[in-house]
Amino acid sequence: MRIIRGLHRGRQIFPPKNLPVRPTTDFAKEALFNILEHQYDFTDLEILDLFAGTGSISYEFASRDCRIVTAVDSHQGCVTFIAETAKKLDFKNIKVFRSDVFKFLKQNKKPYHLVFADPPFNFEDLKMLPSLVLNKNILTNEGLFILEHPGSYDFSEHEFFTEHRNYGSVHFSFFTFLLR
Repeated sequence: MRIIRGLHRGRQIFPPKNLPVRPTTDFAKEALFNILEHQYDFTDLEILDLFAGTGSISYEFASRDCRIVTAVDSHQGCVTFIAETAKKLDFKNIKVFRSDVFKFLKQNKKPYHLVFADPPFNFEDLKMLPSLVLNKNILTNEGLFILEHPGSYDFSEHEFFTEHRNYGSVHFSFFTFLLR
């Protein structure tokens, strides 16, 4: 796993093998960030990374100097690894929370410019996640929600769906209020 661009461009990160994760491939992550780079000035963004796992997406945003990156995961090993890596890389803009994602979303009162979620591919409530995020005032009015999911899911009928991209076995669906 590596950081693609920004302050720590090319930096390799080696998560412990015992974490229950499936990190986004570098190929898919690079493609996703190429899309985002053309839409956003990262320095102005506040990011929420749900099901943060190894923190790969959080580090990418932090390396690009986002204002705040909030990483949420329920697994203590993941939270510890993200916090230790953020400290090692001097990412003062990463905040890490150990929490069930649904509890975090229920209690959170802060809107984010971009929310990224990469739940386990066998996650039972995956289909309801876009509506939950989009109906909880988690996004700013111009915000973007990106959901990583297996190819067996189709979110194109969701009222705030804007596009779908796939990179091998990695699929991203994008949702926003802007086009409605």
